[in-house]
Amino acid sequence: MELIRGLHNLRPRHRGCVATIGAFDGVHLGHQAVLSHLQSKATELGLPSTVIVFEPLPREYFSPIQAPARLMSFREKSQAMERLGVDRLLRIRFNDQLRAMSAQQFVEQVFVAGLAVKYVVLGDDFRFGNDRQGDVQYIQQQGEIHGYDAGPTPTREWDGSRVSSTRIREALENADFERAEDMLGRPYSIAGKVIYGRQLGATIGTPTANLELRRLRAPLAGVYAVEVSGAGLEAARGVANVGVRPTVDDSIKANLEVHLLDRQIHLYGQHIEVTFRHKLRDEKKFGSLEELKANIARDIASTRVWFDNRPA
Repeated sequence: MELIRGLHNLRPRHRGCVATIGAFDGVHLGHQAVLSHLQSKATELGLPSTVIVFEPLPREYFSPIQAPARLMSFREKSQAMERLGVDRLLRIRFNDQLRAMSAQQFVEQVFVAGLAVKYVVLGDDFRFGNDRQGDVQYIQQQGEIHGYDAGPTPTREWDGSRVSSTRIREALENADFERAEDMLGRPYSIAGKVIYGRQLGATIGTPTANLELRRLRAPLAGVYAVEVSGAGLEAARGVANVGVRPTVDDSIKANLEVHLLDRQIHLYGQHIEVTFRHKLRDEKKFGSLEELKANIARDIASTRVWFDNRPA
């Protein structure tokens, strides 16, 4: 898959495609339905498929602290798109210039002048433009003017309601991983590069791998039984803490630290994937490092018990 970093990097060879646009946070079953529609239409027309996304997400740009927590980083999203067969991913920087652009200007500059789209596949709820006019009906009307076709993708429902990133966040907040998996089409995980932390875990006897989350907030918080893959590991058992490490530094930025059970492996600089299986407890601030150490030991013991007795 080709990543196109900005409109200024569009070239004549990028013109003539089937395109879609959206946030695609989580690449859940609803998103997968849109992307399946995209790929089907691209194959039918013999054209490359192009997905258009904004970075940062508009709500992050307007209010980074209050914006919903991301289900996945841009890198995770890009990898998910590639696995689903997308040919090109156009990442457009969301800034004041883009914020001021109307739906009509966006259609003319991106869909028409930039990509020369032949068909636009649309989700059922995405809107764009400073006038919020860019919905399914508007795109179809503009297509009649500019010579492209457009069509919506039917809503994907689960348990009587539309599949959405919001519902998945709610499931994760409630540690309902089965419900989240049903809407994602896969277990919820966070992937990232292991970076050097403060080495506190090693000094108290429980070394941890610290993941670079590439987001201000995570969609879940607490201590979890997890499985770790990547860097030579496959579903290795571990215990993970997701949060702001209140006992250590009172940071406001989310961190993910994972301790592997019965393994000592050098992971710095490696990319790993942490799959969440069960919540052990909420994050808590302890009065001392000794109290923290004792609770970590209890968390490790609880993780062993859960894995030994996990549901089939």
